Amino acid sequence: MRVKICGITTPLQAEAIANLGATDLGFICVPTSPRYVTPDQIRTVVQHLSRSIPCIGVFANTTIDKICQVFREGNLTAVQLHSHESPEFCQQLRASLPTGVEIIKAIRVKNAAALAQAEIYAEVVDTLLLDAYHPGQLGGTGQPLDWAALQQFSPKCPWLLAGGLTPDNILDALKQVNPTGIDLSSGVERSPGDKDLTKVARLFEQLQQLSLLK
Repeated sequence: MRVKICGITTPLQAEAIANLGATDLGFICVPTSPRYVTPDQIRTVVQHLSRSIPCIGVFANTTIDKICQVFREGNLTAVQLHSHESPEFCQQLRASLPTGVEIIKAIRVKNAAALAQAEIYAEVVDTLLLDAYHPGQLGGTGQPLDWAALQQFSPKCPWLLAGGLTPDNILDALKQVNPTGIDLSSGVERSPGDKDLTKVARLFEQLQQLSLLK
């Protein structure tokens, strides 16, 4: 299973999290976020990783030119859009990025209409990410989704489950839904941007338990 740990801020934590089993690292490229990191900071983290691992920049309410600039300067490998970007914006971004770069579109699930919207995006991006809706925050809210409402969700592309996941509730979530992968940020933190490696390790222990159960 794909396991993306988002909100990475330091080389030491990035390396430790990768070694614990993360398949992807996420970097918040939104200046208003408490987890924001600059392109220089991202590049430093990437350069200090002992092995190659997908590094994803998370963007919101910005321009295609800015995304492409940060992508290059930070040595990123993928882009996640986490605001109100239209399908047309996603298509224009794809044309501006190098061939083969993954585009992830986050959908904040407020109601059934959001899931219908997700199906539209599934036609123009590589991967979807379902996150909890919060009127004042784009992500990292710690609020879980209604997992039961997602049991029939089966888009045409891979998708990641996010929104309030923790080592304590991940088994309950994955017994109810069947995503391609999961995305955690606040659920494995001491404070915004400061990952708790004990929680990250417990997350992978829980995932190992789930694989044994299956």
